[in-house]
Amino acid sequence: MAIAPAAATSAYQAIAKMGASGTSSAATAPMGTSPTATAPTTFSQFLDGAVKDALHTIRQGETMTSKAVEGKASMVNVVNAVNNAELTLDTVVAVRDKVISAYQSIMQMPI
Repeated sequence: MAIAPAAATSAYQAIAKMGASGTSSAATAPMGTSPTATAPTTFSQFLDGAVKDALHTIRQGETMTSKAVEGKASMVNVVNAVNNAELTLDTVVAVRDKVISAYQSIMQMPI
């Protein structure tokens, strides 16, 4: 599976925004979280927030598509929402592939 450079760049920017600690402005808060949300203290909290943000982005794309079918949304907004959902899905799939690859590498290690 080939990953588009734009998708990789978007993923790195999203991770950089999520990893920014000590800031509480709306510009640096990950999408779907409140600007006053505290930074995750454990990896599981970070992962939980990332999954929730990914689901929110994908649902937003679905919602905008439904609104487009009803004629209640502009095509520019629909294309942007669907593009964001596609990039998010590509990122999730890429991370999943890396996790599976790492697991397989660990399982093949001699004891």
